[in-house]
Amino acid sequence: MALVEMVMPKMGESIMEGTILTWLKKVGDTIDQDESVLEVATDKVDTEVPATHAGVLTEILAGEGDVVAVGKAIAVITTEGEENGTSKIEEKAPRKKSPPVAEKKILAEVGVGAVTNVKIPARSESGRFYSPLVRNIAEEEKISLVELEQVSGTGKEGRVTKQDILSFIQQRKSGVGSIPTSTNGHGRPAPPPLTISGEDEIIEMDRMRKMIAERMVASKQISPHVTSFVEADLSGVVFWRNKWKDSFKEKENESL
Repeated sequence: MALVEMVMPKMGESIMEGTILTWLKKVGDTIDQDESVLEVATDKVDTEVPATHAGVLTEILAGEGDVVAVGKAIAVITTEGEENGTSKIEEKAPRKKSPPVAEKKILAEVGVGAVTNVKIPARSESGRFYSPLVRNIAEEEKISLVELEQVSGTGKEGRVTKQDILSFIQQRKSGVGSIPTSTNGHGRPAPPPLTISGEDEIIEMDRMRKMIAERMVASKQISPHVTSFVEADLSGVVFWRNKWKDSFKEKENESL
């Protein structure tokens, strides 16, 4: 057994810290390599951070809402290796790994061969987010984005988890689809009906909206905002125009 530190990844050249939004896993959970463990927000992007090692999440070192510097440890993962080490997430790009034995069996049963050239985006046009692990499995199993959009997600905010997509594969192999009967005409599930009530609801702003508000206030405090007015008496001009406008109109056929 070995303990591996998971550190705050570097998400850009000018980004030196990140804010932990949500832990997608809790202490004691078993995690796979490339599986999303937490959500991190920076000044430029909100993203899910995948694990670079498979094992058990042993300890969480930073809580939700904490601002953590890049490179600082945020969690500890117990692996089956023999050497201790620190996982530098920012120095490694998430790499694809061979599916576990159970997943390989499913792939063989559905007759999936090599990886296709169909790429699944991290966020679809409908705004649904897909983790790197889910995208890798979908690409290897030749699951199109339209099919992926129809998979019922059991994760946070309806996100598709690893188990969701594996269940979808098994259903597709047995001929039982998870495609909903009601669609919006574009191959996607129809949105739920809107409900409107007469009560007011106060919703706390998310981190991005708070940052936008702070920047707007700072702009008013730092940048000059000036309006200048200059008054002029044009009475003489008006009287002169009223005196000559009719004769000018008759002579030039244009208004003065």
